[in-house]
Amino acid sequence: MGDLRSKFMEVYSVLKAELLNDPAFEFNDTSRKWVDLMLDYNVPGGKLNRGLSVVDSYKLLKEGKELTEEEIFLASALGWCIEWLQAYFLVLDDIMDGSHTRRGQPCWFRRPEVGMIAANDGIVLRNHICRILKNHFRGKPYYVDLLDLFNEVEFQTASGQMIDLITTIEGEKDLSKYSLPLHRRIVQFKTSYYSFTSRLLNILVDMGIYFQVQDDYLDCFGAPEVIGKVGTDIEDFKCSWLVVKALECCNEEQKKLLYENYGKADPACVAKVKELYNALNLQGVFAQFESESYEKLVKSIEAHPSKAVQAVLKSFLGKIYKRQK
Repeated sequence: MGDLRSKFMEVYSVLKAELLNDPAFEFNDTSRKWVDLMLDYNVPGGKLNRGLSVVDSYKLLKEGKELTEEEIFLASALGWCIEWLQAYFLVLDDIMDGSHTRRGQPCWFRRPEVGMIAANDGIVLRNHICRILKNHFRGKPYYVDLLDLFNEVEFQTASGQMIDLITTIEGEKDLSKYSLPLHRRIVQFKTSYYSFTSRLLNILVDMGIYFQVQDDYLDCFGAPEVIGKVGTDIEDFKCSWLVVKALECCNEEQKKLLYENYGKADPACVAKVKELYNALNLQGVFAQFESESYEKLVKSIEAHPSKAVQAVLKSFLGKIYKRQK
């Protein structure tokens, strides 16, 4: 895995160098340095699970056949396109959520020299995907399919983000509208498609929902030094899995406390919500959900007729099961 990761990082360096010398734009020293820093700050800093899974999956689908250097490079380039897409979403998402930290450092827009330039940087990141695909896949018979897939996934994710944002509009806060079907709908479009999309939609959407529920859980109960950010779902009035489960199992007095404190930036209000989550044993409820989700996913995967596809799906699941960040 270490060797795969180091080769993957080598491909990042190649792609970045190409983008910094793109003949379609006349860079000067200032603009080239800006894009160089912006890319290093936002693209390769995460776990790289999405990108590495592309290479991993391609190897598994080849069922043990040795990959050529070109195959490894192209699979890695495609994996980096997903990491670029993730960076684009996160840069803009942090602005929209007013977040402070991401991957253990200040959000890009929080840097004093960046601010709202980050909005344009997000657009640049999105356009880089098209440049990478053009540079390396234009002559391939599936080139149009790749462009179409990225466009489709971006539309679905942006639409999911819209649902997420319009449920938290200030002055229209109403916890009664939060439910598991709404949570599933937000997650399906906001996270599942760009993280886990393919023809095996039912299994992969379920895997994406499991992944986002973990995210919701870690936002509240994860250690900031491990997850790389301070969770703000409670303050931001997010339709989190935790608040949905709390609404399902709390009594009237607890529900009143939740309505009075959820979605407020006051640390005392946030503390009261977390105390209630502990009183309702939501950590235990999550542990049960995680165990049941894993068993269901393994069963669904093992029902698939192709052993190679099973291997890919089990590899995905292994990367996210019981993750801590």
